[in-house]
Amino acid sequence: MPNWIAACNVGDIEPEDVMRFDHGGRTFAIYRSPDDKYYATDGLCTHEKVHLADGLVMDNIIECPKHNGRFDYRTGEARGAPVCVNLKVHGVRLDGGKVMIDLG
Repeated sequence: MPNWIAACNVGDIEPEDVMRFDHGGRTFAIYRSPDDKYYATDGLCTHEKVHLADGLVMDNIIECPKHNGRFDYRTGEARGAPVCVNLKVHGVRLDGGKVMIDLG
C-alpha cells in the first residue's frame, strides 16, 4: 500500500544531483536525472552504510563517497565493486511542485 510523503520541492535539486531526506528514523536519497526526472532510493550505501547524498552523480549513477561503489539510482542495481547488494528504490511522483516519495 502506497504511503506518499513530500520530500522536497522540485527546484531543491539541480539536474544530475542528489539530496538527502530523513524521515521516521530512515534516510533516503532523492535524485534528479539529466533528463529532468526524479528518483528515490534508500539513502545509505549497502556496502558500509555511508550517506549516498555525499556521493557523486554522473548520468544515472550514484557513486558512494567512501569506496566508490556505484549504483544505478533508477533501478537500484549495484554497478561497481565493492557494492554487490542492490539499493531499495522508492516510487516518486510530482504533486503541486513537490517531490513525493512512496515509503510503503
